[in-house]
Amino acid sequence: MTTAASPGRLIDQFERGLDAPICLTWELTYACNLACVHCLSSSGRRDPRELTTEQCKAVIDELERMQVFYVNIGGGEPTVRSDFWELVDYATEHHVGVKFSTNGVRIDEKAAARLAASDYVDVQISLDGATAEVNDAVRGPGSFATAIRALENLSAAGFRDAKISVVVTRENVSQLDDFAALADRYDATLRITRLRPSGRGADVWDDLHPTPQQQRQLYDWLVEHGEGVLTGDSFFHLSAYGDALPGLNLCGAGRVVCLIDPVGDVYACPFAIHENFLAGNVLTDGGFGAIWRESTLFTELREPQSAGACASCGHFDACRGGCMAAKFFTGLPMDGPDPECVQGFGEVALAADRTVPAAAVDHSRTGRRRTGAPVRLTLLATPPRRPTTACDENPLADLPFPAAGLARTESS
Repeated sequence: MTTAASPGRLIDQFERGLDAPICLTWELTYACNLACVHCLSSSGRRDPRELTTEQCKAVIDELERMQVFYVNIGGGEPTVRSDFWELVDYATEHHVGVKFSTNGVRIDEKAAARLAASDYVDVQISLDGATAEVNDAVRGPGSFATAIRALENLSAAGFRDAKISVVVTRENVSQLDDFAALADRYDATLRITRLRPSGRGADVWDDLHPTPQQQRQLYDWLVEHGEGVLTGDSFFHLSAYGDALPGLNLCGAGRVVCLIDPVGDVYACPFAIHENFLAGNVLTDGGFGAIWRESTLFTELREPQSAGACASCGHFDACRGGCMAAKFFTGLPMDGPDPECVQGFGEVALAADRTVPAAAVDHSRTGRRRTGAPVRLTLLATPPRRPTTACDENPLADLPFPAAGLARTESS
């Protein structure tokens, strides 16, 4: 892959944008059998405008021409699409590697064996607690057992280096060693990401984002263990504590990362699903490549960014002002401090008058989010029931078409 800029420091090339994204996230569907309280896309119900199988294949053809190394498929729960495996096979046959995120609901023994036989597909299992008590309070009863069953199936099938994907919250930050032990047990790699206040995450961010003391605990743990842990661009705001952490220490939005959503809309960041960060649509704006190269939004993001209110802070070069999505969805200015600024400037900014933007999309199965009312998170007093089948409920059951028609409608 070449860069649009002349050779120089790698970080400078990243800031000016690459000819193709390093990490392209593609949410295939908003349908999901779970209703995680922090879901960044407010998933649950399928959008009837989802890209068809053939439209998805056309996107993959374009990614192959752009020499995109791999695509990170998510949702929703991507495996509920009836054409999921067809699209995975098509991508790998066309030299686009696949990493997909799943809650494990359909990683049975057969699926695990299929994955173990492929050299170009990686899987990450979402788990937000090292125990059922912590995990299921966020992801729903039975979700811990489902995830562990998927990890067991993958391990038994000989699949090596699965990823355990954890969103760090104030409830699980004390379990980092336990997550690492789980990864070792299943010959997996631990991947941790930051809780962003987007989607349903906006409703629980005040209750779930790590406290300042826990941020320091997380930083110290990453300094000690980070070389063996995947973090992406999640925690560069913590670099203001001292040494830079492993991973991408800048906001990659529109530069090296972006998102394609289930209807083909392209957003600058997987955590910023809002019209303010919408660059175009693959069906109406000339395809993904044209959007990546020519969209006004991406061009603006690749220009030098003002340090704004952070200009006088001696830590700006380390933290780069923090996360764009975290600032936007807490109502803070883009050129201001991160809401979790480790120097305390975020707390000051949050105390000032601000307007929190409304979510642009909501596919929660209830039809409404809980914004405006406090969210009570209660840890389960008893262990959750293990699902009796891979999926106890049809994730699309409350849509206005019969469940029997699922196979016909998911990809049409």
